[in-house]
Amino acid sequence: MGTVYITSEDAFIGKTDERLQVKANKQKLLDVPLIKVEGLVVLGRATISPAALKELLERKIPLSFLTQTGKYLGKFEPELTKNIFVRQAQWQAIGESEKAIHVVRGFVRGKLKNYRVMLHRSQRKHPELQLSEAISRLDHAIAPINQTNSINSLRGLEGAGSAAYFGAFNQLLRITSFTFEARRRRPPTDPVNALLSFGYSLLRHDVQSAVNIVGFDPYLGYLHCQYYGRPSLALDLMEEFRPLVVDAVVLSAINLQILTPADFTTETLSNAVLLSDSGRKEFLKLYEQKKQSKFKHPVLGRKCTYQEAFEIQARLLAKYLMGEVEKYPPLVLK
Repeated sequence: MGTVYITSEDAFIGKTDERLQVKANKQKLLDVPLIKVEGLVVLGRATISPAALKELLERKIPLSFLTQTGKYLGKFEPELTKNIFVRQAQWQAIGESEKAIHVVRGFVRGKLKNYRVMLHRSQRKHPELQLSEAISRLDHAIAPINQTNSINSLRGLEGAGSAAYFGAFNQLLRITSFTFEARRRRPPTDPVNALLSFGYSLLRHDVQSAVNIVGFDPYLGYLHCQYYGRPSLALDLMEEFRPLVVDAVVLSAINLQILTPADFTTETLSNAVLLSDSGRKEFLKLYEQKKQSKFKHPVLGRKCTYQEAFEIQARLLAKYLMGEVEKYPPLVLK
């Protein structure tokens, strides 16, 4: 079943025998074997029983809390794994070390190359699109990555490539009732940005869970600066997955008209755009389907799901930092 999303306001999450149960308004919304649950995400308010919390901890099932709009609030999860050697290698690479620079190159290269993949796919499918300039700008950002020896300079290349990609993102929308001008986060002030922010919050839950499973400290990263409470390493590993998972789901939701402008409302004071309850359920369904879809992993040479790939990439990173492999290979699809 994968990740369970609880979207009903004031739901009660409980446990009976070996099953997870969710109730709201005296109705049973969900009754599923715990063995099938890989993660739990609560959007909005919910109550969870002590017995259910204990079971989640024992089964190492992460529980994340988001607002109804998808803003990440926090996570309830088991203690870090006992593999201290992974965290030791992670800490030893901090700063401008050779290993830190190498993995930041990988994160940036993976993200920008997957941005380029998204634009190339759209160009092939719709030859009338004017994407050549954005692709060229991405190429210029990607070209110097291997010769760049400063993390700040690599951040600059990532920023330039992201600006090129999002500068062309509006062309990827095939429905004229949706438009995209620029990436706006706090708060998202249009439906497309609302979907992107919501999707990235879901992706953060999944990647941070993978990071914890492997044994990393999620708060010590390399590309993202260290701030109190920021899971920088999870955000680092998210980068190569943003276009492949979230952006792809957002484009499908809009271009296939699964979501329409009627699924969104705007708050009067903040101008924040909110997704309706029904629209949120449709988006979560698409996101879960995408996570469970399979592709051939370019390094392992076998098929896996994106859900599995989150952990695979975290383990490849651990192997590199511990000196078991010569490089960290970001996930780049063609």
